[in-house]
Formats: sequence, C-alpha cells, structure tokens
Amino acid sequence: MSWQAYVDTNLVGSGRVSRAVILGQQGGVWATSAGFNLSAEEQKAVINAFKDPAAVQASGLRLAGNKFFTLQANDRSIYLKKQADGAVIVKTKQAILVAEYNAPIQAPEATPIVENLADYLISVGY
Repeated sequence: MSWQAYVDTNLVGSGRVSRAVILGQQGGVWATSAGFNLSAEEQKAVINAFKDPAAVQASGLRLAGNKFFTLQANDRSIYLKKQADGAVIVKTKQAILVAEYNAPIQAPEATPIVENLADYLISVGY
C-alpha cells in the first residue's frame, strides 16, 4: 500500500480524522491529505517534540498555522486540543502520523484510528 493510501483510506477514510500527514522521522512529507500543509518549522517541531515531551507539554505545537495545546505527551504519542478540535500524533519506528479531528468528533473516536495504524506500521518495520 502506498503512503498516500494510508492517509486517504486508513486515517481520513475512517471518517474520524479530518486531515492527516505522515512525516518521516528524518524529515520530509511521505503523504498528506489535500490542503494540510505543515511548514518546515512545524514539521521540525513535531519531529523534535518526541525528543523532549516535557517541552511540548509546556508550549504546545502549531499544525498548519493553528496553535494546539498539549493534553498529554510521551515518547510515543502526543495528544493536542484546540477549542472543540484536536490532534493525535504518534511515532512509529520510521514515521510520525499527524491526524487532526474536528468537532463533533471527539478524541476517543479519533485516537484509536491513529494508534492502531501506528501499531500496524511498527509491526511491519515502519
């Protein structure tokens, strides 16, 4: 399966994720949904967030120009919130999945979609 298919089918296609991007841990966009563009600075901040979860817990992250506050951050997953919307960021062996969801979708609906795809990618070496 192509990286774009993971975004289109597994994430956005689930109906629980509004837009998503898959980043390589070494940098670069592997796949993205239409119109979801993270700046180079935002990409770097997402990648570096896993190196210092406490810092992202204090400062939050920007995704596509929108400021999100951190609800939880550890060395695998980061959960973000912005008013009624949110984002789930999960690190695999080689990639980072970034998925936004919009109200009325809530975190308990979107989070398992992203976490389960991450588990699958880890199981196949990515």
